[in-house]
Amino acid sequence: MSRDVKIPLFAIVIFFVVLFLYTKIAGPFPFSFSVIQTTKTNLFSVSGTGKVNTIPDTAVISAGITVNTTNVGDAKNQANTIMNNITSALKKLGVEDKNIKTINYSVTPEYNSPITIDKIVPLNTASSQKIIGYTVTENVQVKVKPIDKANQAVDSITGNGGNVIGNVSFTVDDATQKNLENKARQDAIKEAKSKAQTLASAAGMRLGNVVDVQENYYPRVGYGGGGGNIDLKQSEPPTDLNPGETTIEITVTLFYETR
Repeated sequence: MSRDVKIPLFAIVIFFVVLFLYTKIAGPFPFSFSVIQTTKTNLFSVSGTGKVNTIPDTAVISAGITVNTTNVGDAKNQANTIMNNITSALKKLGVEDKNIKTINYSVTPEYNSPITIDKIVPLNTASSQKIIGYTVTENVQVKVKPIDKANQAVDSITGNGGNVIGNVSFTVDDATQKNLENKARQDAIKEAKSKAQTLASAAGMRLGNVVDVQENYYPRVGYGGGGGNIDLKQSEPPTDLNPGETTIEITVTLFYETR
């Protein structure tokens, strides 16, 4: 090996020997690094809306009974009898037990006269206000499917003693609801992306990744009227409900990074 080659090799060996001895005596060389993280706060947002119209397949009926008697036990018994008759009639139409739900039950006393300012009773005098009767109210929510039985259901309720119809709304079952929501959601996202590309191109911007998504859901349910007490002493014409359309509307907002 030539002298010119031996001198650099000798110098390299000496360097590593010195480095080894230094680390044994003084410890390893300190080494550190830092990470700088930047957060991009300038976001470009755009919204899109998807709408799906469908014919309802389910009717939701809010109905009930109100019974007034002088005895609380009689009022409760009469209310139970009437509600049992209503439930039996609905089951004959094919309404399942799970679709008949009690949403309110109350027993309220009635007094002979309210206390007014001109009838103030002295503290040492017994009040003349007395209970003269009781009112029992029970309300149920009934889901009817198929929807063409909604008219029959209302007639069965009123024909068997029901004297309160709150309202009738029209909707779709849960499985259909989810499918329609997904369709509206996809349409909303598609519209938002198309709008974002158009706006960004017109403004001379370059879009980055979608970093956030927000959704607003606007269900629009059809209603079939109803409300108040029904005078069962009068002859009742057959119920004629029109379900119309149910609209499912979803708005999606996409947030993009800009480049």
